[in-house]
Amino acid sequence: MDMLWAVIVTALLLSGALFSLIAAIGIVRLPDLYSRMHAASKAGTVGSGLLLLAVGVHSQDMSILARALAGFVFFILTAPIAAHLLARAAHKAGHRLTPPSVRDELLAREQIAVRGYRKKG
Repeated sequence: MDMLWAVIVTALLLSGALFSLIAAIGIVRLPDLYSRMHAASKAGTVGSGLLLLAVGVHSQDMSILARALAGFVFFILTAPIAAHLLARAAHKAGHRLTPPSVRDELLAREQIAVRGYRKKG
């Protein structure tokens, strides 16, 4: 039975480390701020959550596992929302997409809103 737990913890640790590595590579290699934030928030959240879950399983204590699960749920709920708010603030501050990016839907919405406001006034 101990071997089964060791295999489960190893699988969680390796997959968490792999997701964290993918997030780190994405931060270094992706072209603009928004793509980098996407890599950090998605892959980083899953990676850190899996590592936290591995620690909870390795402890073989139900209270520690419950806290690890609560932390994992907290990561899943808060990290994407925080990344979205940071990206929106960066966009409003003037950070634009790089040319390889396909389209900037938020900029298009803002321009439509400004045009619509000017027509009414």
